Amino acid sequence: MLLISLLFTLGFTIEMPLEIDKVAAEDVTIEKTLPIAINKRFNKVTNLKFATNLDSIAASYANTKAATDQLRSRLKKGLRSGTIAMDSVRFAFTNQLVDEIIPHWYGTPWSFGGHTAVPNQGKIACGYFISTTLRDMGVNLNRYEMAQKSPLDEAKMISCGAEIDKVVQNSPERALAAIDDLTEEGLYFIGFDEGHVGYLLKREGELFLIHSNYFSPVSVCMETLEDSRVFERFSTFHLVAISHNDTLLQRWLANDAVM
Repeated sequence: MLLISLLFTLGFTIEMPLEIDKVAAEDVTIEKTLPIAINKRFNKVTNLKFATNLDSIAASYANTKAATDQLRSRLKKGLRSGTIAMDSVRFAFTNQLVDEIIPHWYGTPWSFGGHTAVPNQGKIACGYFISTTLRDMGVNLNRYEMAQKSPLDEAKMISCGAEIDKVVQNSPERALAAIDDLTEEGLYFIGFDEGHVGYLLKREGELFLIHSNYFSPVSVCMETLEDSRVFERFSTFHLVAISHNDTLLQRWLANDAVM
């Protein structure tokens, strides 16, 4: 998603693939610390258990996608019968994407041209990280078409006609305050001018950026927005609600195309 000219101008030319231990034949489960930035406000260490055998990683992710599809079916039936409210759909969608789908991708190396469809196998660019995880969440979209759009056009696609908030500030501190004022608890899409995209998560009042990061750790990670080096590089941002976008969620439930 980064423009090539911007990539070279800012000096992001060296790729640093994440080292992954290889275990031949044997399927061993280990714990690996997720690449989540540690700072004065977010000091948790989170571990993700995963199998070092690549076939097992793919199978685990396939099981998560299957469980996601079953969740969507249950929510659709519950909403239709009146046994659940739309708030339950918003909550379930957000938690499934943030806590079940995305964690498989942590540590997957970033690359400007990366477009792997399997976490921790190959590399992935920022736009493909967004489009692939939404696709694997069950959102009916063309991941190639979405990933190749500009950040603003990607925001328009995800918005399904909902409002897109634009933030323009001359300092990271002012931009952070403006974004904080515009958002409530939940998940958003965030486009960084013409150069980058990611998820913006507001949880317990804290803002986090989940993205395929071209700075250290040069991989998919979650970090506080305030401490993100990418965030500091930009002054223009486009925000689109995901958790609170009922049109998008209704299309997800109905398997209607997002175009």
